[in-house]
Amino acid sequence: MDTKALLAESKARFNHNAAKEYLAEKYQNKLIVAEQGGLWKADAETITLLSSFKTKQVVLIDTFSNPVKVNRKELLDILQSVYKEVMEEWYKEWQELEAKR
Repeated sequence: MDTKALLAESKARFNHNAAKEYLAEKYQNKLIVAEQGGLWKADAETITLLSSFKTKQVVLIDTFSNPVKVNRKELLDILQSVYKEVMEEWYKEWQELEAKR
């Protein structure tokens, strides 16, 4: 391989990785939800924690490290919905990015 080809491949790899990082940041931010007096991240950890409780209300620590008493089922339903929607969007955009590679 000549120098130009190596440089082109290196730039393409860098651009691809930068685009993946941009997508990750973009969609991680979309997972943040303001609900029931707190700010929550619709991620697997929070969804699993909410799923593990059986009580109607539970006190959780929000993203600002504040304890907030929430209606467990309502918050769980909202976070699951947001998570599913955002992951589908992210996956679709990621597939488009990978296809360009």
